[in-house]
Amino acid sequence: MDSFKALMVEKTEERFSAQVKELRIEDLPPGEVTIRVRYSGINYKDALACTPNGRVVRKYPIVPGIDLAGTVAVSSDPRFREGDEVLVTSYELGTGHYGGFSAYARVPADWVVPLPKGLSHRESMILGTAGFTAALSIQRMEENRLSKEKGPVLVRGATGGVGSNSVSMLAALGYEVEASTGKSADHAYLLELGAKRVVPREELSPSVRKPLDKEYWAGCVDPVGGESLAYVLSRMKYGGSVALSGVTGGGEFAATVFPFILRGVNLLGIDSVLCPSDIRRPLWERIAGELKPRLIEQMVYKEVTLDGVAEATQEVLDGKVRGRVLVSL
Repeated sequence: MDSFKALMVEKTEERFSAQVKELRIEDLPPGEVTIRVRYSGINYKDALACTPNGRVVRKYPIVPGIDLAGTVAVSSDPRFREGDEVLVTSYELGTGHYGGFSAYARVPADWVVPLPKGLSHRESMILGTAGFTAALSIQRMEENRLSKEKGPVLVRGATGGVGSNSVSMLAALGYEVEASTGKSADHAYLLELGAKRVVPREELSPSVRKPLDKEYWAGCVDPVGGESLAYVLSRMKYGGSVALSGVTGGGEFAATVFPFILRGVNLLGIDSVLCPSDIRRPLWERIAGELKPRLIEQMVYKEVTLDGVAEATQEVLDGKVRGRVLVSL
């Protein structure tokens, strides 16, 4: 192969650019496994990487795309052979190491996960880091004694990637799911994914907030954070858990210690970026099985090629996207 296409983001003191360019295999960074990429997906972090002040890129130039799925083209690691179907999510992919917005990617072998049976390349990227984060949030809450019998589970930011996947996965497991969103037009979509009730965003920011309010939710998947997290904590049932994975609502909140010391509430930090492989691989197997969303295609907002990434990333930043944007290579 002489060359292939990739979205290259470059930044200097004088200029910033994000454009499709022709690369050669020798342009790729070091790694044991070279992958022919079939699909990637646009995450919020990818959208930030395509802006001059996104503050997620560690070094330029960079090929964004923190997720990819494809077929092994070349491998110097005995764990992988030519033709193996694989996926890669997170680590430094797309922020410090050339990522998935490219027809070919070369990555360290330790980052690579065999594509589980039950998932296609396309389906794995509908899920991507967002789906893995949702699954990790659910698993961590279950490890802290969450069960279907304990009551409803709240999902915040429910129309986003983590939120949509969480609603679908929890519903598939038989939980009573309450989905919170600020988008009134998407209530029917969330009910279709499996939510029993849609909670308007403003309900989570009452004008008067108590340090401890009436117990209600048994668990919460929270990719939002921000000030309304304090209210959610005040409404958790005894021993309930909040799985916190994002900051779209802000990085700070003011709360008291009372939910933690009087109700034994757990605030669980969810990091999907450096999650070790001994957790990552079996969790992907679970995602391909009992956690696989029943209406997985319903979570696709649209599919684009590399030429359409710039417009789609702006839609993500503007909050116009419901679910996932796929990038077909």
